[in-house]
Amino acid sequence: MDVVEGMKRGDRRALARAISVAEGGGAAPLIAALFKETGRAFTVGITGPPGVGKSTLTGALVTRARKEGKSVGLILVDPSSPFSQGALLGDRIRLSDHFTDPDVFIRSMASRGHLGGIAGATGDAVMLMDAFGKDMVIVETVGVGQSEIEIAEVADTTVVCLQPGSGDSIQVLKAGIMEIADIFVVNKADHPMAGQLRREIRIMMTMLDWQGWAPALVMTQAMSGEGVGELWEALWSHRAYLQESGELRTKRASAFAHGVRNLILGRLADAVDAAMAGAVASGLMERVADRALDPYAAAEQILQRFDPKATGSAARLAPRVRATVKGLHAPSEAEIVHHREAGV
Repeated sequence: MDVVEGMKRGDRRALARAISVAEGGGAAPLIAALFKETGRAFTVGITGPPGVGKSTLTGALVTRARKEGKSVGLILVDPSSPFSQGALLGDRIRLSDHFTDPDVFIRSMASRGHLGGIAGATGDAVMLMDAFGKDMVIVETVGVGQSEIEIAEVADTTVVCLQPGSGDSIQVLKAGIMEIADIFVVNKADHPMAGQLRREIRIMMTMLDWQGWAPALVMTQAMSGEGVGELWEALWSHRAYLQESGELRTKRASAFAHGVRNLILGRLADAVDAAMAGAVASGLMERVADRALDPYAAAEQILQRFDPKATGSAARLAPRVRATVKGLHAPSEAEIVHHREAGV
């Protein structure tokens, strides 16, 4: 296909078109054609609360990468409005110094309601930039809270940025985002409370049992460039650790397993949505609303539409879908009788 050939020739416009195709849901043939060319880029995730200075820090890292002669791909994820579905994509403004650099490719992406701090097509965009030959791919997430941790499945190294004086820092550090950090960055290190935040992070780190790599803690002032060199060294130290320990392959295998699972769930969700539309059209949901049929029985009738003669291999997936609908396990006949007698 023209886009694939263009990417192999190093055509930036072909890369831009490929990412647009991926955002539109058409990534499968592109990834199939280019997947063998992936796996070489160092992928870094930059995440943290809104206003912490992620974009400024990202720009400083790009500057350092270019001084080292490395080509960079940037994916900047901005939140979409829940009302208009639009996104400002304003993170590009802070990276204007790199717009004309042919070895820096910048792509803004709207989250489009996707949870986890990134967009639905972010993983595909990372692979496409990797296949294009970028030495580093940096993903800057939307401003995240305590549980938007999907970036850890995309990046080899995850940088969690925090800023002093932003309220209860313990709330920021708990419930997931602490565990995904390979490197902690306290940005705006000239703030009077920077030292306190550093101590709080150290205290939180002692509460976790780190196996292998213990996260580095770096103090930066991204506007002036202070501490960026130390962050750069920490990034590549973690990269070396992943390669030498064999964890890079393990981590990527886990990430691919997560991605494949999401692809399967997406396909199953489409099939279930189609079956639900048929159930609504046939009046099945009206029977449930009239209390003539209970929701479990309705789910059974919908699952029966995954017929071996009609859908082939889809029937083998039906027990798993049924188990999900019924609470993550398929009930026995005794359990079914018990539920009916109890009026459940």
